Amino acid sequence: MGGLDAATWISIGAIFVLLAISGFFSGSETAFTAASRARMHQLATKGSARAETVNALRARSESLIGAILLGNNLVNILASALATSVLISLVGEGGVAVATIAMTLLVVVFAEILPKTYAINHPDKMALTVAPVVRILTLTLGPVTHTIQIVVRAVFRAFGARIESDLGKEASEEELRGAIELHEGEGEEVEEERKMLRSILDLDDVEVGDIMVHRSNVTMIDISQSNDEIFLQVVESPHTRLPLWRDEPDNIIGVLHAKSLLKEARRTIETGLDDIDIPGLAAKPWFIPDTTTLHDQLQAFRARREHFAMVVDEYGSFMGIVTLEDILEEIVGEISDETDLPVIGIRKQPDGSYLVDGQTQIRDLVRELGWPLPDDEASTLAGLLLHESRRIPEVGQIFSFYGFRFEVLHRQRQQITLIRVTPPPEVTAATQAE
Repeated sequence: MGGLDAATWISIGAIFVLLAISGFFSGSETAFTAASRARMHQLATKGSARAETVNALRARSESLIGAILLGNNLVNILASALATSVLISLVGEGGVAVATIAMTLLVVVFAEILPKTYAINHPDKMALTVAPVVRILTLTLGPVTHTIQIVVRAVFRAFGARIESDLGKEASEEELRGAIELHEGEGEEVEEERKMLRSILDLDDVEVGDIMVHRSNVTMIDISQSNDEIFLQVVESPHTRLPLWRDEPDNIIGVLHAKSLLKEARRTIETGLDDIDIPGLAAKPWFIPDTTTLHDQLQAFRARREHFAMVVDEYGSFMGIVTLEDILEEIVGEISDETDLPVIGIRKQPDGSYLVDGQTQIRDLVRELGWPLPDDEASTLAGLLLHESRRIPEVGQIFSFYGFRFEVLHRQRQQITLIRVTPPPEVTAATQAE
């Protein structure tokens, strides 16, 4: 090696420099592709100029990828040509084969695997580091890459193919759901996070009719009663907002807030409750269709600064109520306070079965117990039983749907109030594992 002239040493040095540049291009491509879009956005909002550069480059994905690939191929081809020239001068015609093998190993190991491995493990850090250099490169090679893009699109059009770049587009809902499922970690806390994130994505798919409190369970006040009777009902009720009706329950004339009534009662403490104009204290009822999605209703609650709405069907008949708390519970789970009434809900039995209230929401069973029961045809367990059996079951009747065994234990008039549910063995095993 001592007989190598200066030009040969310069060529060898240039080869390793070109390999380093090739590694830079390869790592940059991987870093920009794998960098967290959410993190870059967050850093940009906090004033990070480099994060803004990353976002700007990713928004012009065709120019970014074109410039990186063009630069990478240029340095790889130049490095291979120099290596071939050097080895031919050293070993003759056999230098072509030696150069091919040597450059393949060097490029794969040092210009591809090493930089891309680092980039895939530190995408955000590397993207922020190389962003200024890549920006200059993109601007410099812009005219060339633009010309190449025109040629590429012309070729695709000639073959009737359409191309759309999606590197800079927002992740789709399915991608978000996939990211949630891939959220690392075990334990109850992580699973609760997954449940909440899934529920947020489901807000557009669930209607208020699926989560509302049915009219049969709504505490309402007949305005024809005396003020003393109404006051007693309000005080004894665990709810702060109560619908008022006149003549018939479907004729709701307002929503009475307990706080308003108590303030007025204090003001008229000397003259008595008869002087209170209760209909005048009531707020105007807000009626919404039962097909409103939870996402739309949540936005409506925020816009109107209200927490309480009356749900009606397509014929305008009163069906139930929905509150802001009901929607929040769809995201975070049951929210209980000191005024909540105890609910029978779900009671597990020693034999592995469950005693379930007929009005229990199917979504609660799916969320809390992981039971794979559909909620598209009925919102409650009793409703599901009616839908599947196509009849009003008698007490003692047993049905099997979706692998579950349902036994009607109690019925009040035409309403199923208590059901014994025996889940299939695989569902029981999965529940116990959790």
